[in-house]
Amino acid sequence: MTGIHESHIEEVSLDWFKDLDWSTLHGPDIAPDEPTSERDSYADAILRRRLEAAIDSLNSELPAQAKEEALRKVLLADSPSLIQRNRAFHKMLTDGVTVEVAEDGAVRGEQVKLIDFENPEANDWLVVNQFTVVEGQHNRRPDIVVFVNGLPLGVIELKNPADENATIETARKQFETYKAEIPSLFNTNELLIASDGDQARMGSITSGREWFLPWKTVDGSSIADPDDLELETLIKGVFEKQRFLDLIRHFIVFEDSDDEIVKKVAAYHQFHATRTAVDQVVAASQPDGGKRGGVVWHTQGSGKSLTMVFCAGKLVLHPEMRNPTIVVITDRNDLDDQLFGTFARCHEIVRQKPVQAEDRAHLRQLLSVASGGVVFSTIQKFFPEQKGDTHPCLTERDNVVVIADEAHRSQYDFIDGFARHIRDALPNATFIGFTGTPIELSDRNTYAVFGDTISVYDIQQAVADKATVPIYYESRIANLDLPESLLPKIDE
Repeated sequence: MTGIHESHIEEVSLDWFKDLDWSTLHGPDIAPDEPTSERDSYADAILRRRLEAAIDSLNSELPAQAKEEALRKVLLADSPSLIQRNRAFHKMLTDGVTVEVAEDGAVRGEQVKLIDFENPEANDWLVVNQFTVVEGQHNRRPDIVVFVNGLPLGVIELKNPADENATIETARKQFETYKAEIPSLFNTNELLIASDGDQARMGSITSGREWFLPWKTVDGSSIADPDDLELETLIKGVFEKQRFLDLIRHFIVFEDSDDEIVKKVAAYHQFHATRTAVDQVVAASQPDGGKRGGVVWHTQGSGKSLTMVFCAGKLVLHPEMRNPTIVVITDRNDLDDQLFGTFARCHEIVRQKPVQAEDRAHLRQLLSVASGGVVFSTIQKFFPEQKGDTHPCLTERDNVVVIADEAHRSQYDFIDGFARHIRDALPNATFIGFTGTPIELSDRNTYAVFGDTISVYDIQQAVADKATVPIYYESRIANLDLPESLLPKIDE
């Protein structure tokens, strides 16, 4: 890439955004005191006038005081740490800003929308390069800032590909400097992208090096050619308007773990598998849909549990599912505990706290509800009290989704056990299976219960992506005869 400089990468990146119908501006042209200024001070990371206009247009039915209160809450983030401010903002962005409105002597609650997730063109889309932010004694100028409705939701840091010392890692480390010196830019941040012009990686404000991951497809139908520029694939794959809104709303979680908050963004295989799985489940849940949502095969270590969380969260909000009940099934207590822990730590995205069935009676109580709920159970709790008995019907609702973990395993006893008893209990439920192990073509029972495979992320692709791979795959990796540069580092 001799002769290509950082400014050239900026320019072509802006062109890729233009291809996606985003507006673009040059930072100095909208700086304070310029005739075309978009902000009053370099300390303003949010483009207030654009945000004000968006709040007004997206909430035209609400009184002015509600919109003013929402604007104030967004602009005056007051949590003590950056990740707490970021989490609070993300909730306001995805669920609306909760405000109180006094009217006729009474006070009522209202939700003020900051973004229209259903109608992309109702929003204001802007990309700005060389956007200077001054905070305290620090003056910083990120390469590209991505705004929706005046809110800086993405930051892209580029390094000169002609400079051997300027790498993706130096770009990623630049974010650490920015977060420390100009944190106001990151109160509303959803995505960070680091690139050297060719390779590109995406993460969140809490992502360490290992969690800045590639995005290897544009529309999910195929993996990009190895000769394609990764930055182009990432921009066109992530920032297409509808996909970007979907990613923000359904594919970001804040996981509470060991007294810290970790913000996680779906990898490309999780994003597209979830979208396909949800479409299949919704179609299968219809009266003539067959009740088989399919099988997702994602190799161990590729984030399968989190994919299940994303799938459940998206189903919960899907209008055609009408506040579904999600039933998550495993065949062992330890797996039930592990998976339940993942859902519990990420409960905000499923809009409710999951509940673990303690015994058969508790399971039946949890499933005898009119709607809603995320229920965890081992398959054994679905067996009747006496061998040979029929499990009582708990609900005939057709908006019940059964998600089975490690769906290939023989312990489920599909024909005489699992499928029969759960069908007796939930006759109109839709089934979807997840597995970290390939299902044999001869395993007709699994396909009979769940349907066809709808997404595959195998060990070869995981290794090529340098995804996390458990130790017990080390010998299998060695047998793939892959070049050393593709092999992940395996922690002892």
